[in-house]
Amino acid sequence: MDKQSKKEIMYERMSEKKKEVKVVRRIVFIVTVVLLLVLGIGAFAAYSYVTDALEPVDADSEKVVEIEVPIGSNLDSISALLEENGLIKDARIYKYYVKFKNQADFQAGTYGLLPSMTLDEITESLKTGKVYREPLFNITVPEGLTLDQIAENVIAKRTKYSAEEFMAKMEDEAYIDELIVKYPALLTEEIKGENVRYALEGYLFPATYPFYEEDPSLDLIIENMIKATESNVVQYQAVLEEMDKTPHWLLTFASLLEEEATAGSDRNTIASVFYNRIEKDMPLQTDPTVIYAMGEHKERLFNKDYEFQHPYSTYTNKGLPPGPIAAAGASSIAAVLDPADTEYLYFLADKEGKNHFSTTYEEHLKKRDEYIGQ
Repeated sequence: MDKQSKKEIMYERMSEKKKEVKVVRRIVFIVTVVLLLVLGIGAFAAYSYVTDALEPVDADSEKVVEIEVPIGSNLDSISALLEENGLIKDARIYKYYVKFKNQADFQAGTYGLLPSMTLDEITESLKTGKVYREPLFNITVPEGLTLDQIAENVIAKRTKYSAEEFMAKMEDEAYIDELIVKYPALLTEEIKGENVRYALEGYLFPATYPFYEEDPSLDLIIENMIKATESNVVQYQAVLEEMDKTPHWLLTFASLLEEEATAGSDRNTIASVFYNRIEKDMPLQTDPTVIYAMGEHKERLFNKDYEFQHPYSTYTNKGLPPGPIAAAGASSIAAVLDPADTEYLYFLADKEGKNHFSTTYEEHLKKRDEYIGQ
């Protein structure tokens, strides 16, 4: 082989190697670009995911989610609890966020949190033992109010809804049926009894309700009150089952205590009077039921009023009325199930609001003459 041929072969080989190097470089370049794109997309996706996980679950939600943080809970279990209840988007992100912010010392307890709360608000709530969020306004339902009074004195004064709109809801049978399906542990067909004046009378719990939007729906307002009643009644479910009684019976009984209670009065002792009367097949003879039956407020009842024939009157009917006559508070509900052990059959309140109890009618009459001059 001559020198010229060798040079040509070497040249061809060098050309081929150059081509291979170019191909390799191109492949390396393409692979590098692809890897960078993948890493970039992955990094962007990870950044977007983390950023999204740090935002509230639903910034517009006004739904209060109640959770129970048991004693001894750690950050892992609390994070999982928050995610399970839809209050945060990712338990791991929340856990790392809390650690990064060096937050600790969460308190056990029951919390009413909202999906619209930020991670900082949730964290602060769990640290302080209270919901760390300022409501735009509150609605307070005092104890002992009837639905008519709630309509006039609470709803019409504190919301954009009129008393008429509120009462229309209270008489909407389709709406009542929806609530029965939604809250079966509390609302039963008993609330639609033939002689029941309003199905939801006594079922809107007296309390202060915070709202975080300017114009909450009427349904939201009503259901917050029903949920509060449910939480106060469901805790006694086992006791009621043992007694073979229902939530309707409990709230009806409790409403009588609420209306009879005066400053410093003993609900448990009043409850004992009612139990004793029922046991002896005596009518309860409590004035607030007559006033409710007559449908008008009266400072004083006269003899003819006690003869007023109506299913709610406990003077003309034995036992409890068909349903609650007002919204009973927690202390009245508890007193129904924990009556004092007495032989009392009568009681009256003097002008200062102090109750005086008697075992006989003669004793009762003497105390009436002594304390209220009748």
